[in-house]
Amino acid sequence: MTENIVGRGNRDGGNLFREWFEELGNVAKNDGQNAYVFVMGSLNEILKTFDLPVVFPEINSLQTAVRKVSGELLTEAEDYGYSPDICGYVKADVAVQLRNGEHPMGKIPKPTLAVLTNACNTYIKWAEIWERMYHVPIFTLDVPGTRAVCEQTWQGNTDFENDKRYVAAQIKELITLCEKVTGKKFDIDKFRQILSYANDMSRSWKRILELNKSCPALFNALTDGTIYLGVANGFRGTKEGSDYFKNLVEEMEFKAKNGIGTLSEEEFRLIFVGVPCYPIFRRFNEFFTEWKGVFVHSTYLWFAAGGTNLGFEYDLKNPVDSLAEGLLISVRDAMDSMFHQEQALLSMVDPYKIDGVVYHPIKSCRTVSTGLADGRRYFMDKKNVSTLFIESDMMDKRVVSEAQMKNRIDAFFEGIISRKQMAKQV
Repeated sequence: MTENIVGRGNRDGGNLFREWFEELGNVAKNDGQNAYVFVMGSLNEILKTFDLPVVFPEINSLQTAVRKVSGELLTEAEDYGYSPDICGYVKADVAVQLRNGEHPMGKIPKPTLAVLTNACNTYIKWAEIWERMYHVPIFTLDVPGTRAVCEQTWQGNTDFENDKRYVAAQIKELITLCEKVTGKKFDIDKFRQILSYANDMSRSWKRILELNKSCPALFNALTDGTIYLGVANGFRGTKEGSDYFKNLVEEMEFKAKNGIGTLSEEEFRLIFVGVPCYPIFRRFNEFFTEWKGVFVHSTYLWFAAGGTNLGFEYDLKNPVDSLAEGLLISVRDAMDSMFHQEQALLSMVDPYKIDGVVYHPIKSCRTVSTGLADGRRYFMDKKNVSTLFIESDMMDKRVVSEAQMKNRIDAFFEGIISRKQMAKQV
């Protein structure tokens, strides 16, 4: 029983991911229709209703870094004219497009349309690149942001209800565009079924994050969590995604009941802030696990899941308005957990028994990195918890100094140990 269930999420997640890229390869081979989307507000629920496969350029790009080919792609895009200072995801994607979709995981199809939100300022300019390259329609859904720092409005509030109507009207425009592009009529019953699968995933994702309060932690938020995020985005609104996350909850509950932790020994429980260092992904994690440090949570598991962490469930009796409501709540939460991490962190520390917080600003994403130093200072004023501030990149190994990084991380753990020893003497 243990052998069959423990590690199943990683195994099945890897298989689903490979199947997803294989499907994209078949779409590219047959010149089939597809939609380019982003992780914060993918609108997968609408697109799946029209049987449109989804391409996540963010995921495609990070995979090039994990598979050690991002360097040559970044150089190619820079030689083409893109600045070294802009988002590494964008540059890697541009190079893949210039190579006619050639990617280490398979062939990436050319877009039929692109769907995006305003959750990241880069999304809009990125989509304009595809518009120029392929002359495809671009749909931008404008999600009104939180009006005060981390103070969302909620159902019943006048501002919220006005915002919901505004988002719902845009969703109806997207439905009309999809009907035009695909030649299919919108099927409300199929849409309800897709929302039902999305509900399963949201409910499960929230439960999985809660279960990692267990000691030892059930999964590593940096490594295992990235696999789960891939499935959460690529298979949202599908039966495969629903089944995967139900099984993942079963695995985590089994591990919690039997005291089974991650593959590495746990002595220090950590939170990760920012986007991972994908060019040395495995080694980056080892810098921490060698000190018996395990990432039990991450702001990345919130914003890169598009707010799925909230566990919001759609009302199947009123599907379009409920999708608007869910987008308003979840995309706002994703933006807040990216722009105002300190509030999310303060809510994590005590329930997850945190020993340290690792801040990881990156060169090629100002959106994620801006304000982290100030956020860290605010957090340290509120909580007596060790913090580490290390800079590198999510894509560009040219700015990743492993030796310097290791020295900083070693000093961080030495500080935690010293702090714990001093606490025992008091």
